[in-house]
Amino acid sequence: MAQREATLYRMKLATHECPYGLLARRMLEDAGYTVDEHLLTTREEVDSFQRREGVSTTPQIFIHGKRVGGSEELAAYLEKVPQE
Repeated sequence: MAQREATLYRMKLATHECPYGLLARRMLEDAGYTVDEHLLTTREEVDSFQRREGVSTTPQIFIHGKRVGGSEELAAYLEKVPQE
């Protein structure tokens, strides 16, 4: 079985942890992915990431180096991917 790997960028500030980032991590783990998790822990890190990637929200998930999108896009992606 091939190794399934994903990269997850999610917001975890001192006063707020994004529930969609936690959901995305859980969906990836449940689907058998190893998750390379990158926490964005300051507003500046979140803003910088969003500018760099040209996105307006977090979390953002990358699989095989390609951006899948946020948690809703991840759910749709996982529905289409054959489960091993």
